[in-house]
Amino acid sequence: MTASRLGVASLILVAGLLGSRVLGVVRNVVLAQAFGAGPELDAYFAAFRLPDTLFQLLVGAVLGSAFLPTFTRMYTREGEAAAWRLASAALTTFTGLGVVAALGGFLASPWLVPLTVPGFPPEQQRTTIVLSQIMLFSTALFCTSGMITGVLNSRSHFLLPAIAPWLYNLSIIVATLLFTPALGIAAPAWGVSAGALLHLVVQLPGLRAIGMRWAPAGPGTNGLGEVARLMGPRVFALGASQFNWLAATVLASGLAAGSVTALNYGWALAMLPLGLFGMAPATAAFPVLAAAAARGDWEAYAGTLQGGLRVMLFLALPASAGLALVGQPLVALLFQRGEFAADATLLTSAALACFSFGLFAHVTLEIASRASYALADTRTPLAFALAGSVVNLALGLALREPLGVAGLALAMSVAAVLEAGGLLVVVAKRTPGWSWQSLAGSMQATCAATLAMALVVGLLQPVAAGLPPLLALAALTIAGGAVFVAVAAALRSPELVILTRSLLRRRAAA
Repeated sequence: MTASRLGVASLILVAGLLGSRVLGVVRNVVLAQAFGAGPELDAYFAAFRLPDTLFQLLVGAVLGSAFLPTFTRMYTREGEAAAWRLASAALTTFTGLGVVAALGGFLASPWLVPLTVPGFPPEQQRTTIVLSQIMLFSTALFCTSGMITGVLNSRSHFLLPAIAPWLYNLSIIVATLLFTPALGIAAPAWGVSAGALLHLVVQLPGLRAIGMRWAPAGPGTNGLGEVARLMGPRVFALGASQFNWLAATVLASGLAAGSVTALNYGWALAMLPLGLFGMAPATAAFPVLAAAAARGDWEAYAGTLQGGLRVMLFLALPASAGLALVGQPLVALLFQRGEFAADATLLTSAALACFSFGLFAHVTLEIASRASYALADTRTPLAFALAGSVVNLALGLALREPLGVAGLALAMSVAAVLEAGGLLVVVAKRTPGWSWQSLAGSMQATCAATLAMALVVGLLQPVAAGLPPLLALAALTIAGGAVFVAVAAALRSPELVILTRSLLRRRAAA
């Protein structure tokens, strides 16, 4: 993929993820207004744990770490026909596994779900079971659509996979607005399953566009064994990630009503920039890294990895600090209406501040893990993910009582920082041409600009506190952003130059 095509792919992914994240915020606003931060919405978010875990362990483990590198190597070395046979086999296999997992989860949910919410009263546990069973329909659908996403991305086709999450979020929004009076909290749960169906259907035309020729293919298909081998460690790594959320949900279920909701809303807001500054560029860079590794072109591999990381951190660090500082007016502006009261705003903004601390680490993990997967190494990310889970659980147990929901969020952030730092050190050692000096020079300018921004926003907060939430948020954001850019420019940040030139070129091309 040329630099210009990589830029176009990144733009498509950024636009898709931005639209999806904005609709995700709208979805949460609609849910908050309809149900508030109370027992029903706590049950709704807790019900996601089982279907989401099943999907992540099946297809989430395949897409990034196993299928795309294997497909790319096969396409490069053995030809198009062999690669399409592998894609057909993977699509068939993991669709079947998704159906089996969804059915098994449906039958086992009356026993499994209460284990995830031991602090809920019995009636709330029953509600969580019903909602989980409704959402399990989405697991089978997402296993199929997730594999299609992987096939399309492997051929650098990003448009339809970027649109699919829009339809998913719109489905939940529409279901909540139209059917809540009749179905109550079950309305958005049915919206989840309907959205999964739309997520699948919208991507089907893309298979024809990339020329995929599906044919029946069994477990013995060439390359499928390698996919299974590579996904094994990734299953455990994603299991560790799901364990982190499971532990947080279990601990939060014993806190005050609304704690599970505050945890999920805080996470959603803190990770909003992750899609733009982490997932989009990392997803666009992954085929480039995989292809460079397959060719043995280590100069291209190192340049893509290090250049991408520097730009991603340049954007993520000020976003992390900014979200922590303007969290309360942001949460009040978005959610404090209808059934969502002021105490829920304080609870959610505290979780947001602690989650924001780990944003830069999650951004680093996005590209560092993909760099490792491009080398067909899934064991190293697994080792650090397991270590992170141990840290998260220990800190969560220690901080739950003194800090409540904020302590659980802080535990997850600290674990992410340690996991990302360790993985990056290992990936750097394996990357010919890696330069810590170059990264350090970039980070000095970025950190200095971020610190200046934080100081100005902190000084302005007492003044902004007397303004309506929208005006306060706008004033703090504009002032902080202007200071960050000014200081970065004064320090001649290379990332600011790169981004500015990129924007100017795209404006000229338009």
